[in-house]
Amino acid sequence: MEKLIAKDLLSIKAVFFRPDEPFTWASGIKSPVYCDNRLTLTDVKVRTDVENGLAELIRKNYPDVEVLMGTSTAGIAHAAITGHIMGLPMGYVRSGAKDHGRNNQIEGRLEPGQKVVVVEDLISTGGSCIEVVNVLREAGAEVLGIVSIFTYGMQKGLDRLAAADVKNVSLTNFDVIAEVAAEENYIKAEDVARLIKFRNNPSDESWIK
Repeated sequence: MEKLIAKDLLSIKAVFFRPDEPFTWASGIKSPVYCDNRLTLTDVKVRTDVENGLAELIRKNYPDVEVLMGTSTAGIAHAAITGHIMGLPMGYVRSGAKDHGRNNQIEGRLEPGQKVVVVEDLISTGGSCIEVVNVLREAGAEVLGIVSIFTYGMQKGLDRLAAADVKNVSLTNFDVIAEVAAEENYIKAEDVARLIKFRNNPSDESWIK
């Protein structure tokens, strides 16, 4: 599963490595990787692999789930499609409450005590998905955990998830995608160590040649 999804993401450039010409994140950090999992929605084969994969992970890791909740906005479509495959209700959590109507932050029906899995596309430092978990918990939901397409495995993200006492399972991860990228000749084999060095400490730019 991890390698299949890694190959899928690389094939459509949803994950794109450019170690010799780094991208610059909004924070100013130089990054050898660009990730846009929204591209999975426009490729039927990849979308099918992703949504079936998410359903499989949820069945295996969260068998008691009653509702899927997507993160806004990238997780919404994946929660909807996976919910359809599994025959489960879904909703999503806004980044903030609406300033009109009923001022909802949670969209869709959610009853106190319901067992929820959060559907996210990408986890880096973990901040945004943990905010969603907290909103759901405050609404009385029992959050079983998070399922995501791709995770960087950055220590900051792992520490945040542990501190929030929330589990995440992903279809694939940074290390696997870097390995597959070298196997498939997207990058040179010697670049893998540079990529892992970036993952271990994004603020350290010594990986840049």
